[in-house]
Amino acid sequence: MGVSRSPQSLPIPEGVKLLTVVAPSKDEGNSPTGLVGRHLAQQLLAAGDPVRVLAEPAECSGWPNDVHLVTGSIRQPLAFGGIFAGVDAMFLAGAHPATVEPTLALARDAGVRRIVLLSSHGPEYEQWNPPETWYWLAIERAVERCGIAWTHIRPSAVMGSVISGTYPATGSDWPDSIRAEGTVREAFWNNGHYPFIHEDDLAAVAAAAMRTDRYTGSILEAVGLPLSTRSRVRSIADAIGRDIRGIDMTAAESRAVWQRNGWPEGAIDVTLYALQEYGARLGPVSKSVTATR
Repeated sequence: MGVSRSPQSLPIPEGVKLLTVVAPSKDEGNSPTGLVGRHLAQQLLAAGDPVRVLAEPAECSGWPNDVHLVTGSIRQPLAFGGIFAGVDAMFLAGAHPATVEPTLALARDAGVRRIVLLSSHGPEYEQWNPPETWYWLAIERAVERCGIAWTHIRPSAVMGSVISGTYPATGSDWPDSIRAEGTVREAFWNNGHYPFIHEDDLAAVAAAAMRTDRYTGSILEAVGLPLSTRSRVRSIADAIGRDIRGIDMTAAESRAVWQRNGWPEGAIDVTLYALQEYGARLGPVSKSVTATR
């Protein structure tokens, strides 16, 4: 894993790529920043970039050896202002509306030239609500007006969220029930669908946005096709070499399970809505490939 150091003791090479990571969250729209960040760090290191990571304590393990790891939170920017020294591009994940503006001011003053924001699809809905209620859109707007070149990434749910305990709720209790009894219980078992992107694919999108100016000023929709609940379970069964039995639950029964496991009502509402709507609206998918010379 990377070595944890204070900001004052960091080497200051040029062209550092800074990744910020926070503890897992069940709130709607939150991606597993540590899981995505580790894949992104590997890709950037493989491309020859120096990588620095500011990670909250819960996410300080499992990093590549060549990462310069600093324990701390991007949500407390004044305590870690030195983290931006030598940084040319930042993957801003886990930002909070209350502290994002001082974070961006420190980054701008330190000479950071590019910010790639890990956002969510929340702004598509928040734009119709009063600004004082915004969360994701407040962060996006702050980034857009900070004076640094920017790119927003709005991803699907991340496949590895099932393991990391982040949004969405679907699949969150599967590891325990599969280990204990080889069973999955969930609403819309027969026709539920949810869109997922693999964490390595999402990291590749972020790496491309950090390393070139091709996507400056763009909102990147990093989305995967909706996957059926059955196909997700089948993939797990194939991977572990074990039969897994599926049991259909009502929406109310799934809600009760997720409530007991600490999921916020908003995250439960969005999860149930998406499972049902994608299942109801998903039509046949066709793929055409055109060769050009």
